Amino acid sequence: MNKSLFLSALGICAASFAFAQKPEKVDTTLISKIKKEGFERSQVMDIMSMLTDVHGPRLTNSPGYAKAADYVKTTLTAWGLQNAHFDTWDEEFGRGWSIKKFSLQNLGPVYTSVIAYPKAWSPGIKGTVQADVVYLDVTKEADLEKYKGKLKGKIVLFDKPVETTATFTADGTRFTDSELLEMANAGPVAGGQGGFRMPTGGSNLPFAKWEFLQKEGALAVLEPSPLTRQQDGTLLVSAATIPYASNVPFTERVRAQSANAPKILPQIVVASEHYNRMVRQLQKGQLIKSELTYEVEFTNAAPGFNVIAEIPGTDLKDEVVMIGAHLDSWHAGTGATDNASGSAVMMEAMRIIKSLGISPRRTIRIGLWSGEEQGLIGSRNYVKRVLGQRLDKTAPFDSIKLTPAGEKFSVYFNMDNGTGKYRGIYLQSNEGARSVFRAWLQPFEKLGASTITYQNTGGTDHQSFDAIGLPGFQFIQDPIEYRTRTHHTSMDLYDKTIEADLKHNAVMTAAFAWLAANRDELFPRK
Repeated sequence: MNKSLFLSALGICAASFAFAQKPEKVDTTLISKIKKEGFERSQVMDIMSMLTDVHGPRLTNSPGYAKAADYVKTTLTAWGLQNAHFDTWDEEFGRGWSIKKFSLQNLGPVYTSVIAYPKAWSPGIKGTVQADVVYLDVTKEADLEKYKGKLKGKIVLFDKPVETTATFTADGTRFTDSELLEMANAGPVAGGQGGFRMPTGGSNLPFAKWEFLQKEGALAVLEPSPLTRQQDGTLLVSAATIPYASNVPFTERVRAQSANAPKILPQIVVASEHYNRMVRQLQKGQLIKSELTYEVEFTNAAPGFNVIAEIPGTDLKDEVVMIGAHLDSWHAGTGATDNASGSAVMMEAMRIIKSLGISPRRTIRIGLWSGEEQGLIGSRNYVKRVLGQRLDKTAPFDSIKLTPAGEKFSVYFNMDNGTGKYRGIYLQSNEGARSVFRAWLQPFEKLGASTITYQNTGGTDHQSFDAIGLPGFQFIQDPIEYRTRTHHTSMDLYDKTIEADLKHNAVMTAAFAWLAANRDELFPRK
């Protein structure tokens, strides 16, 4: 074929393709109303304060989570949403846990109020106790013998000091134009989507140390806050350690919240600078006497539960558009950027939609999940019960059985990357969604949100939907301080959230949900 004929044929093909692709309708008048409501009459920061200052933290199955969930359900109902309810899992999560009283201070060689916080589901102690501190300085199991008979009733420094360095870069950042361009130009990653792989093997020394301390009758174990980024008194705290030998498969290990969890020692994370100082003091022959108060409350093991509510649709009410975020958090802060910010944005988006005074064609549903921090448990359980599941356990993962509700499900949008402003959206390898998102992003281009990337992002609840072939998406968000300061730390507080960004996100979420609910067709699937 000569060049002119080829170009003519190419033009005909392109024109045919363009004709076949139905233009995406965008109701700019309605989006203007959404913007006006969301930017001028926002309630997102009041919701944020309620979820953090009043009902934070929100550890899964804890009394704090239950109070937050009740606030969410009551508030959504007051706004006029329907069918607001607690969505109980069909599996047990484990025990609830909360701190009643905690303090740690060194009385000598010089007085120090120690920056520290207990691990979740760690047992407490009775009353206030004074005890000597010992540094467990071992590099091999044989080294433990020199501590035999010397640890009963002692507070033990479990690990080596953490290397700390000066910070020469800002904690808070936004995506640059060049970074967004790189994301927009990204293609599929070789080797498929990948996923989390459980570690195998490893040294048995940590297990031997835990077993030794248990047998010797140590009072409590102190560990330094991990990772260099958690400096300046910031603590990274999660669940208590259940010690296992390295050859025990992870699928056979009991979690700290489980009703049948074995007896463990009280476990406390200490700010790296304070931990390092204690080690240096002991190495110089100083004696450290500490005073510890640590009281906790366990509640009975029970299934977890999510919070669900909806705005019913009209002619396509049996089809569902869903937005969501995880409501649970870790416990050293108040779970502000992880993830009261996402929960507040989703609640505010529903409020904005309800304020329009008109009903969407499809039902718009909000899901605020629990157990995300323990492995997306709440959203996975909901998807399995309501929408469908994979029947196979190995690649190519092509045996999916959807429920009737799953067949009519349209799309899910999630927020869980901190307080940062939406800058676009991850396609999650769903190329059919590109043209839809391109049209939907146009009203937000001047606000800095226009990037579409083929890349995937993981580690949060949209994956539960994506795993069974249903469209599930996470927005691209400016990093701010999420990875450098607030993610799972004691600094995850209301003050670290940005009002302008959360307003922007709520407006975009409301717009995307409304547009999806009023399309002529279900959202494109992979």
